[in-house]
Amino acid sequence: MSSLVEIRDVCKIYNPGENEVRALDHVSVDIEEGEYVAIIGQSGSGKSTLMNVLGCLDVPTSGTYRLHGQNVSDMDDNALSDIRNREIGFIFQGFNLIPNLTALENVELPLIYRGVGKAQRVELSKKALEKVGLKNRMDHKPAEMSGGQQQRVAIARAIAQAPPIILADEPTGNLDSHSTQEIMGILKELYEEGRTVILITHDNEIASKARRVIRIKDGHIEADITTDAVTDIAAETDA
Repeated sequence: MSSLVEIRDVCKIYNPGENEVRALDHVSVDIEEGEYVAIIGQSGSGKSTLMNVLGCLDVPTSGTYRLHGQNVSDMDDNALSDIRNREIGFIFQGFNLIPNLTALENVELPLIYRGVGKAQRVELSKKALEKVGLKNRMDHKPAEMSGGQQQRVAIARAIAQAPPIILADEPTGNLDSHSTQEIMGILKELYEEGRTVILITHDNEIASKARRVIRIKDGHIEADITTDAVTDIAAETDA
């Protein structure tokens, strides 16, 4: 049985030639369905580049990436867009909500692009907002909500059509400690329901909430630690 995510010998090179930068340098990793994985690294480590490849936002310079058994390594932009729409729910640090739309309308928006009919997308969007605790905030616009509430709208948008992968890029980076706990609780619930959650972070404490931690440094996988050792990585310092 193949993995959900199969990355083999992937390189991502910027400025090929004398001054080239190897953001990813022969990276190989598998992620199974239903895993909760944190990819951790400091600025410049390659974690954002790896996220872009995993999320089909970019393609590797060399190597292969298979998602659900399909080789997406050399797809064109249109094909990558289709894969993203079907397979991946994105949660970003900056929320990326449309200011003049309500919470419900923000969650509906990607469903419109996916061709979901009006009645179905309203139903899906309402259920997603209820799931993240915003049943009574559906008609509010982003400026009328706290940062934690806006991020919950973004999570509802990501999960509305139940994509198999939730890809969360520094999802608590702009939040206070209380909102951070709420968001991490929602991600844990999604994992416990069987979703595959991939969390990108630079924070050891946030990474420790996952069931597997992949540490990347200088474009290489430095460590791949499963549940039993996760508490150890949380105790490390960056010194």
